[in-house]
Amino acid sequence: MSDFEPKIVVFLCNWCSYAGADLAGVSRYQYPTNIRAVRVMCSTRISAHIVLELFKEGADGVMVSGCHIGDCHYINGNLFTERRVKLAENLLKLAGVEPERLRLEWVSAAEGEKYSQVITSFVNKIKGLGPTPVLKDKKLVTRMAAAVDAAKYFRLKTLTSKEVKLTGKGNVYEEVIDPKEYDLLIERAIEDEYQKSLILTLSNHQARSVKELAKELGEPTDRTLDHVVTLRAMNMLALDHIDGTTPKYKAIAGGA
Repeated sequence: MSDFEPKIVVFLCNWCSYAGADLAGVSRYQYPTNIRAVRVMCSTRISAHIVLELFKEGADGVMVSGCHIGDCHYINGNLFTERRVKLAENLLKLAGVEPERLRLEWVSAAEGEKYSQVITSFVNKIKGLGPTPVLKDKKLVTRMAAAVDAAKYFRLKTLTSKEVKLTGKGNVYEEVIDPKEYDLLIERAIEDEYQKSLILTLSNHQARSVKELAKELGEPTDRTLDHVVTLRAMNMLALDHIDGTTPKYKAIAGGA
């Protein structure tokens, strides 16, 4: 694996980390050339599904870098970034891809040396993990497609965007949710939405029974049936045919 050169995408905040990268170049700090840098106005512009799409398409690693907490030029932008990266990490893990392939780093405009060190460290980490397994495994491609779709769901987008407010200022009744409880809430929601997304992905081209879906999900049939019932109620899954006495379900194109 010594000749492996990873393909890594790095998103850089315009105001801090991109300026830090520029300083690293001007100061002649050395770091590997494996990265493909993408400048964005704020790190919070990077949604979880964008990160996951890159992994689905074969990226070996992805890094998101922005201003330090408290220094965001858009006030709380990087706080949303932090939650979105956690969301992407959880979905990577559920899909069967090492979450260590995704990294979040805060780099200021004055930290050129730190930028070079962070890039070097991450490239070495990815080299140690080896090439992405996604493109060589059809099952992983399917699971990554489900992860991408799950990250787009309104429920997960809402939960990740409301965390700062609900764990800080509270809801309309001024009730503040404990951060640990909120973490558990999001974890359960991520798992639910990923499993429903995987059901739709698996049944998109081939009708499947609840038992077959449960086996693919690695979940009990009763839990899988709950997801099937929910998806049918949302007009995203429909009964395709009955094989003997077994109902087979198929995803509805453009459902919901």
